[in-house]
Amino acid sequence: MNSYYFLVPLLLLSIISSTTNGLTQQQSSYVMQKYTKYNNNFIQQFLAPQNAARSRLRLKPLVWDKKLENYAKWYANQRRYDCELIHSNGPYGENIFWGGGDSWSPIQAVAAWVGEQHSYNYGYNSCNGEQECGHYTQIVWRETRRIGCAKVTCYNGLGVFMTCNYDPPGNYIGERPY
Repeated sequence: MNSYYFLVPLLLLSIISSTTNGLTQQQSSYVMQKYTKYNNNFIQQFLAPQNAARSRLRLKPLVWDKKLENYAKWYANQRRYDCELIHSNGPYGENIFWGGGDSWSPIQAVAAWVGEQHSYNYGYNSCNGEQECGHYTQIVWRETRRIGCAKVTCYNGLGVFMTCNYDPPGNYIGERPY
């Protein structure tokens, strides 16, 4: 993806709001359908692989939440300047991802998080050795119901930063995710 990944939806909304008055209802509807299709594809790149991981454990699917999406966008924009893997420390569960270059997709970020399932030991309710598994356990946290995510390309070629926020949050010490 290029650095305009988030600018395209904003540009489309700007075009829609400034030009739909001069368009026929059919033309206006077409523009809105294109924007909705683009936005839904972006959401599904985050949502579908996480729900697939939950489905394998017979957990209820996560639903996209606009409030969580807005929070994720707000925080991702804070990281746009440095692209550092720092958590927001907000009220939600959170997974963050950084990749060098500008071609990382939401599916790749989620694949990295879900791939941690091999590091999670359910019997001991812990990660194996020094490996990470907290991204995975947040995704499959039984009580979590809602999700919202965002992606930004960082300035000065620093890479791509993505974040997903979860509500209710998970990863409580001593509790099993499912």
